[in-house]
Amino acid sequence: MKFVRAIWKLLVGIKDALVLLLLIIFFAGLYGALSARPAPVREGILNLDLNGSVVEQPARRQWADVASSGRLDQYRLRDLVAALDKARDDSRVKAVSLDLSGFSGGGATAIGDLADAVRRVRGSGKPVIAYGVGYTDDSYALASAASEIWLNPLGGVLITGPGGSNLYYKGLLDKLGVTANVYRVGTYKSAVEPFIRNDMSPEARQNYTALDQARLETWRQEVKLARPKANIDLFLTNMNGAIAAAGGDMAKAALAAGLIDRIGDRHAFETRLADLGGGEGSGGAPFREVKLGSYVANVVDRRPSGPIGVVTIAGMIVDGKAGPGTAGGDTIAKQIEDGVRNKGIKALVVRVDSPGGSVLASERIRQALLEAKSKRIPIVVSMGSVAASGGYWVSTPANFIYAEPSTITGSIGVFGVIPSFQGTLQKLGVGADGVRTTPLSGEPDLLKGPSPDANRLILTGVEAMYGRFLNIVAQSRHKTPQQVDQIAQGRVWDGGTARQLGLVDGFGGFSEAIAKAAQLAGLGNERGVRYLEQQPSFRDQLIETLADRNDDDSAGPADAFSMLAHEPEQQLASAITEVRAILSGPSIQARCLECPAVAPARVEQKDLTWLELIRSWLG
Repeated sequence: MKFVRAIWKLLVGIKDALVLLLLIIFFAGLYGALSARPAPVREGILNLDLNGSVVEQPARRQWADVASSGRLDQYRLRDLVAALDKARDDSRVKAVSLDLSGFSGGGATAIGDLADAVRRVRGSGKPVIAYGVGYTDDSYALASAASEIWLNPLGGVLITGPGGSNLYYKGLLDKLGVTANVYRVGTYKSAVEPFIRNDMSPEARQNYTALDQARLETWRQEVKLARPKANIDLFLTNMNGAIAAAGGDMAKAALAAGLIDRIGDRHAFETRLADLGGGEGSGGAPFREVKLGSYVANVVDRRPSGPIGVVTIAGMIVDGKAGPGTAGGDTIAKQIEDGVRNKGIKALVVRVDSPGGSVLASERIRQALLEAKSKRIPIVVSMGSVAASGGYWVSTPANFIYAEPSTITGSIGVFGVIPSFQGTLQKLGVGADGVRTTPLSGEPDLLKGPSPDANRLILTGVEAMYGRFLNIVAQSRHKTPQQVDQIAQGRVWDGGTARQLGLVDGFGGFSEAIAKAAQLAGLGNERGVRYLEQQPSFRDQLIETLADRNDDDSAGPADAFSMLAHEPEQQLASAITEVRAILSGPSIQARCLECPAVAPARVEQKDLTWLELIRSWLG
């Protein structure tokens, strides 16, 4: 027995030693990963291999992203712009590669800002070479700013323009027995139409048509300015004819129309980069590459401490706290209050890229901005791709509002949706009954439907909120509520029309907003900024580090047609998340569902469970 016990103790000791050794190795590797300095930048080609979308504020990565292959990343717009601006005068950067084979797009204003940065690199005398297996509206708008546009021989330029079909759920809800109790103000507040109609209303069609025509014309003018010799109108009006004239070869059709400069596969493209960057890279790499992540880490100051505070309101505006990529009312208000109280800021620039959301959260942010303004801190709003409904609500405290012609704004209106399930219970043979002690006991009744008293009360609340919205805008824009109502009613405007209507003060981007804030604060030539935002936690840094190691496994669309197929996939994901957000969100919302998404939607597990329940119910 003593011998057996001795053997057992030995085995236990070996096991404990191995566990301890593994823990030491794990934490040593973790420490090394988190404390590692970025790779040094050497001479070569700055490679913007954009495998994903461009956003104002990337969403926080999750643990699932660490093991995910085929992941599409989100790139912070200001990091890309700063990297390109640094590259202009950096002797180590010989040229810039713009690899758009996996690019999934971004808002029109964000892409315009990035294209402007590309043009500034070209203006410094350095070439920018774009490559893609296929170009869609977003990727071509960006590529058009490059010195050379390359296209894979099997690819094509597939420009579709704004527009398309939307999903309407009235028939589905009827089959499920679900009643969407809708409360809205505004002739053009079509956000709730999918729940009460099977098609688009004439008013919504009128608004969509005017908006999309303006968006198309802005896109067209920007592309023609970048490539004057390109016959872009031919591809917009008769793409099939252009391709037929080239013998069915889409790449040759694009070349004949002047939309691209070279047809070549990736090997030929990389040979061109090697010629520009001084030959092949180390370890058999096809060219001397300066990786984007390393370059940003080396040359971009992500924590500047200037006197101009910058607040980013990106994504859905929600109640309470939220991480990056979603605008939590309490989170953003606290950032503003802390910046004013503890960080000595002299001016505020508010970058808005949001379709709105919760009315209460929007008002929480607005009050924080008004408090800063009461302390004689000037506020300048810089609108991104979308600043509508609640996104416009939070913009009203500004001394000056900048937008771009491509910005989508307005949507001054509110709505509420409360689902009830009396039809569902009837289909299941289930009854619902009870007693009331007051006219509003148990209201809103989701089992039998809201009573007339409850409907009247909720509609009164929506109408009061709309009246408050009108008064806020009227006070901000020096108009009467009646004047605002004529351009409100939930109608969505492009930036150019919004300026004519007086909803914005001028055209300009983020840099113009910084200069205006400095002017209003009397800062002279000072342009230093301080970003008022959450700093990444240890968990965030760990996930970011581990996920970055899998970047080489990320894969975007493989060809031109798969890039087009990716758009309906995103549309379906957006529809699922929008339904969830409306039905589970606050009863009264200031939100623009007509507006394009500011970031790709992410379908959660609970969404898939919900869809499975619907499928089994209908099956």
